[in-house]
Amino acid sequence: MSDKEEVCPKCGKPLGEITTTKSGRQLQRCTGGSWNPETHQTEGCVFVKWIQAEPKVLDEKCPKCGAPLVLAFTRFGKKMKKCSTSGWDKEKKQAIGCDYIEWINGTTEPLDEACPTCGKPLVLYTTVGGKRMKKCSTSGWDKDQRVATGCPYIEWLKPGEGVGNGEEFLPPEETESSSNQ
Repeated sequence: MSDKEEVCPKCGKPLGEITTTKSGRQLQRCTGGSWNPETHQTEGCVFVKWIQAEPKVLDEKCPKCGAPLVLAFTRFGKKMKKCSTSGWDKEKKQAIGCDYIEWINGTTEPLDEACPTCGKPLVLYTTVGGKRMKKCSTSGWDKDQRVATGCPYIEWLKPGEGVGNGEEFLPPEETESSSNQ
């Protein structure tokens, strides 16, 4: 066994290779256990070591101090742009450097469809994780009351399910000039 090979703290067996989840997070499982995709459970040793993603330097500058911004992830998988000079002093237990943070939320695109519940326009909302849904443009969230507001209509789309009518995937139509040649 090499010095760099890590062992499971629960059973002492070596950790397996690094794998990437569907959401893009990386992990290492104990070789004493295995993932059963049918039951969605780990069989055997259940130890999983989540690997923290290194921040990726972006081509954007911090609006507060001018230093480069980095794309970072929280331990729960939320994405943010933050200043590369920011950090954490473990001894003083306080933040150091620039405090600029911009949380990355999903994207919203207007659709040419009316809400079947209230008749207002629908929007296509794509989460940071890539999941997509059609929802009413009047829907929202009251942070103070912690309740949903507006129309409750939501339709989650399956992966690969398009919003259009499929015409964008059809080959271009032949014109008379191209068919006469």
